Amino acid sequence: MKKISFDEILNIYEYEKVREERKREIIELKKNRRVFLGDLVHLVFENRQTVWFQIQEMIRAERMVKDEEIMQEIEVYNELVPDKNQLSVTMFIEIPDEEERKRLLPKLVGIHDHLYLHIGNKHTVRAIADERSKEDYEYGKAAVVHFLKFNLTDQQVEDLKNLPLKLEINHPNYKTMADIPENVKAELIKDLES
Repeated sequence: MKKISFDEILNIYEYEKVREERKREIIELKKNRRVFLGDLVHLVFENRQTVWFQIQEMIRAERMVKDEEIMQEIEVYNELVPDKNQLSVTMFIEIPDEEERKRLLPKLVGIHDHLYLHIGNKHTVRAIADERSKEDYEYGKAAVVHFLKFNLTDQQVEDLKNLPLKLEINHPNYKTMADIPENVKAELIKDLES
């Protein structure tokens, strides 16, 4: 999948003109890219559109106008754009109550190392965490957001198109499994074909 380039990014003024429309589009798009895993975790599969929107929102929030700051933001978020035979996912741990979050997060250290994609009964692919998730793990804490990738072989990509898909978290303190709905699977197939 092609990475985001500098010339695709709108300046703050131009972005404000289209922001509400783009926000609605992304909300609709993410409905077909989200999977809930138990009560605490949900995943969003990233693509060029979701990453472009995140970059634009960060530029807006930070009021970035310098080219070098914008380029740095693009470089950071381009890591979320999946490469060939790859799925990119953001894992969110949602514990709204602060006290509950303080209690539960230490029990979820390393959760990013326990996410698996099952392609039928044929393949099990473990998610690979980016460096930020690994740093959290080293410091003995669990972040509420993790950036992960599933690296697939050509055969796994072909089988993914035809077999049922499941996601599993098999962490000592959080075990759950969920089917990937057909609407989400269709998006993943588009990602792998682009």
